[in-house]
Amino acid sequence: MSFQDDFNKLSDKIRQYRDEAKLQLHLAREDVKDEWDDLEQNWDKFRARLDRILHDAEGAGQEARDTAKKLGEDLKTGYQNIRDKLK
Repeated sequence: MSFQDDFNKLSDKIRQYRDEAKLQLHLAREDVKDEWDDLEQNWDKFRARLDRILHDAEGAGQEARDTAKKLGEDLKTGYQNIRDKLK
């Protein structure tokens, strides 16, 4: 095999790996985007629930406060996961 043939094979293999990596990156972006969209919906729910609790702070039951806190913690974790995936 010639020097040129060796480099052509290497180039073909690199191109294949590059294409596969590019596809995986695209799919990963879509997964992260889907995760982001879900979190954004939960963020809206969290803000609405928090606004209700803050508006009626004295009347808000402990269960409502606990639920809002749990949702907030889940959102925090979700956004941290996305941030870590994008590093």
